[in-house]
This record gives sequence, structure tokens and C-alpha cells, in this order.
Amino acid sequence: MKIGVLALQGAVAEHIRSLQQAGAEAVAVKRVEQLSELHGLVIPGGESTTIGKLMRKYGFIEAIRQFAADGKPIFGTCAGLIVLAQRIDGGEEPHLGLMDMTVVRNAFGRQRESFETDLEVAGLDRPLRAVFIRAPLIKEVGPGVEVLSVYNGEIVAARQNRLLACSFHPELTDDSALHAYFVAMAEEAAAEKSVNQRGV
Repeated sequence: MKIGVLALQGAVAEHIRSLQQAGAEAVAVKRVEQLSELHGLVIPGGESTTIGKLMRKYGFIEAIRQFAADGKPIFGTCAGLIVLAQRIDGGEEPHLGLMDMTVVRNAFGRQRESFETDLEVAGLDRPLRAVFIRAPLIKEVGPGVEVLSVYNGEIVAARQNRLLACSFHPELTDDSALHAYFVAMAEEAAAEKSVNQRGV
């Protein structure tokens, strides 16, 4: 599986390392043309407004929407979660607007209030170490969205079909379980596409 990491801002090298640990071929994505080679895409953390501006500048908004429409999985972490959301609390315009959820920016406080914790995540067989840095949260989700993890009563990870999002930074630990979960999503999508192309 070839998984791209959108390399406009954020912990790109760390995501690439985690994806490689999960058994995928991982590449930094800086040009729209690279999307056609990929089985899945990670949108890393950073600053969501800046990422959104850069995505618009380099033509990624429509290209990634088409990527999703083609049934290819996308994984947004921290600011990437905000970029995926259909609704951003506080009136900010959505960026990709793909995932039926309302998100709140910086919901867990400032940089100095960053923390780590172990989370139960649906689909994983053991707790996942999660790093929260100026993290957003998912305030509410639509009926087609599955809540995967909750921290102190707040939604911090969710999935909608082939879209995966989390509030935290799974790439900043040595535990690549959530990346492996995403790679499995990409394998499933690729297998399904192959069957459909064969007309079976």
C-alpha cells in the first residue's frame, strides 16, 4: 500500500515513520499529481487555517475531494481533523467539508496544557498512547459517523466510511496501531476497487 502524507505543514516525517512501521510505503505529498499514485492520504497536524490556505493555493481542495469521491481513505490528525470537518465551531469556513461532524479548535487548551494519555479506541485490541497538543475535539457527529474514542466525555476519534479522524497526534509515539488501522482501511478499499473493476 502506498500512503501519502500531505506535506504542507506538520509532523510529516513522523507520520511517514509510523506508516512504514505499519507496513506501508509512505511518501510526502507536495504536488496534486502525486495523489493518483496513492491508496490513502494522511492530513497531519499543524495550524488548520494555514493548511487550508496552502491547500487552496496549490490546488489540493478539489483534488482531495475527488480523491475521497473515488473511495480512497483519508486520515486527518489534530488540525487534519479540522480540515476534514463539514462544520467548524466559531464560524470558520470549512476546508474540505467531507466529514459529517462539528469540531471545536484548541478545545483542550494551549500548548502548555498538552498531555499524554492511554485511550481505548474501537477496532484496536489494546489502549493507544495519545498525545494531545492544542488539540481540537469533535463536538457532534452525524448519523453516518462512528465514534471510535472518547476522552472525559468528549469525542476524540471517529470514522465515516473511508474517512478517519482523531484529535491527537498518534505519530508522536512509537505505537503505530492507529496507522495500521488506516493502512487496513486502504487495503480494504483497494481490494474492493479491484473486485469492482473485474466486474465480479
